[in-house]
Amino acid sequence: MLLMILSMTGCNSNKSTPNPKIEDTNGAKNETDRQAKHIRPFQKKIPTIGLLIYNGVLQGEVIATSDVFAKLDKDGNQLFNVIAIAETNEPIVTEEGMKFVPDYTFDNCPQLTALFIPSAYDMHAQVNNEKIIDFIRNKNQEAVYIVSNCAGAQLIGKSGIADGHKIVTWIGGGEQLQKDYPNLKVQNDSLVAFVEDGKFSSSNGNLASYISALKLLEKMTSPEHREFVESYLYLDQLQNWTE
Repeated sequence: MLLMILSMTGCNSNKSTPNPKIEDTNGAKNETDRQAKHIRPFQKKIPTIGLLIYNGVLQGEVIATSDVFAKLDKDGNQLFNVIAIAETNEPIVTEEGMKFVPDYTFDNCPQLTALFIPSAYDMHAQVNNEKIIDFIRNKNQEAVYIVSNCAGAQLIGKSGIADGHKIVTWIGGGEQLQKDYPNLKVQNDSLVAFVEDGKFSSSNGNLASYISALKLLEKMTSPEHREFVESYLYLDQLQNWTE
């Protein structure tokens, strides 16, 4: 009743004021249209890039990959499905406090062309989560590419999928990684920012996550498309930045 009185008062006091109910409806419709504009429909005929997420994940390593692979090409075509996958469909909370909503869970995740494995400051819970490790092992059987960033290399090591292959982790973490997983060929993280060995590639993480994403993007598309995406990222400005 109160809303009705307020609406009637508003209309009677100012003839030029739009009806609040109509205004709210139009606003909701416009917001829905804006959301729909940015939705990337899942297309079965294009490659799918999977981003593993979990509580405490470093959000920059997730964003870097999506930033690179979700860009349309110069003709406005969608080249990849970019999806986030978590153990459940509940929102996860990143290290930085943001909430990310997964698109799929371990149980309903579609077939992946590439799986990106990010890191957290404390990997204990993830390394000891058998559901995460089993998910990585299972997806390794179908994925053409597996990429780890930073301490995501620990999940690679625990899964055993890259035994005998080169890998790099966060700067300062390589010695312990080699002790924990002696079957990996851990590279000198103070000298190596990115390494590729067969289907596996890895980086130091943080902003170096853009390197692993861009390297794979070029392999899956072309040098021209990589340059096109880099132009959107303003990498030249970052590399040449001075105060």
